[in-house]
Amino acid sequence: MITSLKQLDLTKQYSYADYLKWQFEERVELIRGYIAKMSAPARKHQAISRYIITEMVKYFDNHPCEWYHAPFDVRLPRKDKVNDKEVFTVVQPDICVICDKSKLDKRGCIGAPDLVIEILSPGNSKREMKDKFEVYEEAGVREYWIVQSSDKNVLIYTLNEQGIFIGHRPFTEDEIMHSFVFPELKINLLEVFKD
Repeated sequence: MITSLKQLDLTKQYSYADYLKWQFEERVELIRGYIAKMSAPARKHQAISRYIITEMVKYFDNHPCEWYHAPFDVRLPRKDKVNDKEVFTVVQPDICVICDKSKLDKRGCIGAPDLVIEILSPGNSKREMKDKFEVYEEAGVREYWIVQSSDKNVLIYTLNEQGIFIGHRPFTEDEIMHSFVFPELKINLLEVFKD
């Protein structure tokens, strides 16, 4: 039985089937089978998340899509695979929206959410900007927001018809930003980034 992260070889690849057996307190994600440790979010991260969640509650009330916030497992299987032994990416986005309810089960979501929001914290920038960007694009996430509290902006990427993320101009702290997949979802960035 694995009861401590120290019992695992961080250079080895693991599957979701392995992940389900772990009995330790630390929060981790699997990115293509490799363990990525998660730290507890800082106060600023939580404040940003809280404001965005408030707007999500308003927008998605009486909407057919459902939204979730971390900790919430999103399993991203390899193309055309749904067996737990063939899932090597398990992430816990800060916030995600799922419109296809057949992707939801008692463990979370299997398959790409329609919208994923990640809030950068010191130490996780590379993971969100490169590693997760790649797995979200590959899985078919329709829209990906990267909220950068240090630069007070939000980067939005939407999936084109070829399955490639296309970046939009950054939304900055003095703007009302909007989703491209859910155009009526608007977020006042002055409120998001206020100190």
